[in-house]
Amino acid sequence: MSQTQSTDAKPKASLSVFDACTMIVGLIVGAGVFGTPAIVAGAMGDETLIIAVWVAGGVFSIIGALCYAELVTAFPSAGGEYHFIQRAYGRSLAFLYGWARMTVIVAGSIAVFAYLFGDYLSRVINLGEYSSAIWAALIVMVLTAVNYRGIEEGKVTQNIFTVLEVGGLVLIVVAGLLLASPPPPPPVVAAGAAAASGPWYMGAGLGTAMLFVLFTYGGWNDAAYISAEVKGERNIARALLIAISVVAVLYVLVALAYMKGLGLHAMARSDAVAADLLKAVWGTAGEKVISIMIAIAALTSVNGSIIVGARSNYALGKDWPIFGYLGKWDEASGSPRNAMLVQGAIAMALVGLGAFQKAGFKGLVEYSLPVFWGFFMLVGIALFVLRAKEPNAPRPFHVPLYPLLPAIFVCMCGYLLYSSLIFHGGHALVGLAVLAIGGVVLLIARAREARQAA
Repeated sequence: MSQTQSTDAKPKASLSVFDACTMIVGLIVGAGVFGTPAIVAGAMGDETLIIAVWVAGGVFSIIGALCYAELVTAFPSAGGEYHFIQRAYGRSLAFLYGWARMTVIVAGSIAVFAYLFGDYLSRVINLGEYSSAIWAALIVMVLTAVNYRGIEEGKVTQNIFTVLEVGGLVLIVVAGLLLASPPPPPPVVAAGAAAASGPWYMGAGLGTAMLFVLFTYGGWNDAAYISAEVKGERNIARALLIAISVVAVLYVLVALAYMKGLGLHAMARSDAVAADLLKAVWGTAGEKVISIMIAIAALTSVNGSIIVGARSNYALGKDWPIFGYLGKWDEASGSPRNAMLVQGAIAMALVGLGAFQKAGFKGLVEYSLPVFWGFFMLVGIALFVLRAKEPNAPRPFHVPLYPLLPAIFVCMCGYLLYSSLIFHGGHALVGLAVLAIGGVVLLIARAREARQAA
């Protein structure tokens, strides 16, 4: 073990509010915003309702952020949600959450967005039959190496990517609201044919719309994993609220730009709504631009996920000797280097699988939805539990309107858990299988601890 890498070293507060904001914005704004608005349009079928669900997604995210702000300021830790679950419910449930993040939720997100980066960059520079997989593997290796060097390199990279990514969204807003020609009127459809004409006429309902809206807003909760590295005990709360507010405004403007530039009818039926908009404004050059924009968006998500994912793996290693290799913090780089390498290896393995079975690989997002919303709901309930268990713990920030706002957050998580099981019931079995394997590993870890204690 190096002198700087040990189980005794701890994260240091080195991130400013601006650093935290750019990191959170980068975690939230991923490639989803370039496609999910079309799905939401098909689900809702009305311009006012579409804007309403995007606003509702921002409001829900802010409510959730207020709940997280109390938790992260009262119990700052590189373990983030893992740490909250452990304090509220005990080590076993926290182990299962840490296992799920390590094996599917974070490493899977890294691999999905890396592969998406490869898909779009291959439209600009094609490397042959396995171009997407090659680009994906390269970017996982490069960004893992960047963050292995240290948090300073990681945050600078994230700041640059986030500025470029937000610039891309501004470009969409300008193209749709200011430069696009008025879209043609939608075709007239006979009343009897409307019911069989697809999602525009049928609508997939509020549950589907909110799942995709909140998937697009997703990532702000990962700010919990950098809470111990932000300067000032209340600044993580400020960063959360600023970042989500900026993203909510951008998302509403982007949705308006798609509707004005393409028309609601074409928007709802588009497979690549951002590409269609820029093609309508700038032709084939617009398609090249959007490919680069989506690639940058994917890079931002990959880099942010690498930063926060390694920290949750580090927390797991700190608490469980079976994963002790992960629980070592490198003081010189300000990062958990071992946890980062293991995370990169898992993501690389998933990229390899994606080269041969792309459809199943991309389904990882759906597989994780029930697991994600289930644990998300438990974190919300943990706010109530910890107020009862640790009433005297210093709380620099208190969630306003307690217990109303936390109750709304928990109920909404429960509704989304239900919706994810209804719409992705088959895929939920995969998430349960992963948790079952984690349960076996937990039994082994407990048995090892019992033998060592005897």
